[in-house]
Amino acid sequence: MRNDPDEVWQRLQRIAQITTGSGPGVTRLAYTESEREAHRLVAGWFEELGLQVYTDPVGNTIAERAGQVPGLPAIGTGSHLDSVPEAGRFDGIVGVVAAVEVARRLVGEGIEHAHPFRFVVFAAEEGARFGQACIGSKAAAGQLTTAALDELQDAGGVKLGDAMRAVGLSPDRLAEAAWDGKDWAGFVELHIEQGQVLETAGTSIGLVDVVSGSTRLELTVRGQASHTGGTPMHLRSDALAAAAEVVLTVEELANRPQCRGTRATVGRLVVEPGSITTIPGTVTFAVDVRDVDSDRQRAVAAEIIDAARSVGARRDVLVDLRLLADTSPVVLPARLRQLTTRACRDLGLSYRTMPSGASHDCQMINAVVPSALIFVPSRSGLSHVHTEWTEPAQIVAGIDALAASMLLMDAKSRSIRVRTARAA
Repeated sequence: MRNDPDEVWQRLQRIAQITTGSGPGVTRLAYTESEREAHRLVAGWFEELGLQVYTDPVGNTIAERAGQVPGLPAIGTGSHLDSVPEAGRFDGIVGVVAAVEVARRLVGEGIEHAHPFRFVVFAAEEGARFGQACIGSKAAAGQLTTAALDELQDAGGVKLGDAMRAVGLSPDRLAEAAWDGKDWAGFVELHIEQGQVLETAGTSIGLVDVVSGSTRLELTVRGQASHTGGTPMHLRSDALAAAAEVVLTVEELANRPQCRGTRATVGRLVVEPGSITTIPGTVTFAVDVRDVDSDRQRAVAAEIIDAARSVGARRDVLVDLRLLADTSPVVLPARLRQLTTRACRDLGLSYRTMPSGASHDCQMINAVVPSALIFVPSRSGLSHVHTEWTEPAQIVAGIDALAASMLLMDAKSRSIRVRTARAA
């Protein structure tokens, strides 16, 4: 029973209808009622298939289909449902819909598997609200600290822990969300590429070998607000002019030949007081440095900090720094990639091995469960915008590869058990 592109599209559309705001695309920020509504919708789909479903204390939704052999660790898949502001309908959501469709295929065809299969919808993967990505999967990996519940705040000053409580979750039970590696045999996430490599090459599937790390900084430049007409140019302490110089330096540092593969971005900049007739007195902006090389990632971030302080000293402004998040690159296990490769070959799907420039939930949980990441193409490489697009047929090909990979993992385990029993 191959999954129907039309049904996949209808599920994507149904989730996309859950949004806030009046702008284009989808806005479904972490730990808001819209995110929880999307989780409840998907939980209902799993329950209709007869799966056991529960929500952990930090909002991850987990559904399970029992395996045929008691006591075996689980094989899992899933992704996230939250978004950045005015986003597309595919980022993360494709992996969640794929999980539902794999479960539907297993139930509809009566396919048996030795291991339990778990389908996970992670909470708060995007860093758009709290500046830190993959909050739900970090909690699952035991990497989310209780201190972060108070330290991380959104633009309105709402603390992460309070945001969780506001939507009915239990951050005080954070430790209960951590997974035990003994309970898991492997995890495979399906995601859109968010780049142009697959589309340009005409390739159906990307098999990720390494996921980029990310260092996120918040810089606040403090000058002196004053009248634009009354203050001579040589007597100004213009926070925005200083910040602009730092922004261009960020781009310059990442464009050097020795930084091939580094991506550095200023994606948010707040100017105060924000009046056309007032010299900016304070500018706060965020810098995101990404790389598959951890040393280079941290070195570039350090250079940006040094450059910002140098600009501040020369322009007579103060520069304050806050580290928002720092995540290392992760090399995914080759043995699981061998299975996803075999799945593509068995299905006759073209594929290539490639890195991921974006962060993903599987990057975090790989610390406790061996993980793999499968990409499907993104049109024009666009993501985090409302024009994001992947053809439903391309998604179905990814679902085929995902289902085949999970069943190969299960079959490999059966084979190992048989050989072990014969040796005994």
